[in-house]
Amino acid sequence: MYQPEEFAFTETGYRGPEPVPRPGVPALWTVDPQRDGVRAQRLAPGILDAAELSRAGTLAVEADRLCFVASHVALRMLLGARLGIAPAAVRLTREACPSCGGPHGRPATDGVHFSLSHTRGVALLAFADEPVGVDVERVPAAGIVAEIGDKLHPAERRELAALPEQERPAAFVRAWTRKEAYLKGTGAGLAGGLSHDHVGTGPLPQPGPDGWTVTDVAAPRGYAAAVAVRTAGRAPARDDDR
Repeated sequence: MYQPEEFAFTETGYRGPEPVPRPGVPALWTVDPQRDGVRAQRLAPGILDAAELSRAGTLAVEADRLCFVASHVALRMLLGARLGIAPAAVRLTREACPSCGGPHGRPATDGVHFSLSHTRGVALLAFADEPVGVDVERVPAAGIVAEIGDKLHPAERRELAALPEQERPAAFVRAWTRKEAYLKGTGAGLAGGLSHDHVGTGPLPQPGPDGWTVTDVAAPRGYAAAVAVRTAGRAPARDDDR
């Protein structure tokens, strides 16, 4: 399990280590929007682009708005530190979707592989020397697990069914974050389907899909998180029977 760095805003920006990953090992940061969201909001007009500011303005719930702003400001600060440019000068684009070719694949910038995930109360950022994906989620209620647990791989559904009911939410969210991290890393996102690859619901992930390594990430109490990094220079295989 990876232990991420904790991102800390200053009054004028960010001072801390650059996101320089080791080969095959991601550099990870968590962001605490409850603690730093207001400070990030003050910095946002000079850092975020028009689309990001517009998106933030559409979020009616303050906690969601602060989380979006804090995570995106932190992302630009870390990318700027890595690239040696101002955060506002970071050019964010989208790669082509591997499924349909549309402009909604993996987010990208020049020279750095990165991924961002946020849910109310916490955000997670990853940087790597190969394509990378992260996901962080709140542990769901038992009713949600019962409602959408059948979307997982057949082996994962059997694993959940074998557990006492009170243990299923934590097991479910482990599988969900591992799988979504992998799908974000490939650029397919949830459109890639949750039933194809077996990443497991247990305390340790199953061996990752071909060419990828999936690892859990330490998260605040009540959350789960995971990161997936491509570890081979070829597209991952998909095997429905795995």
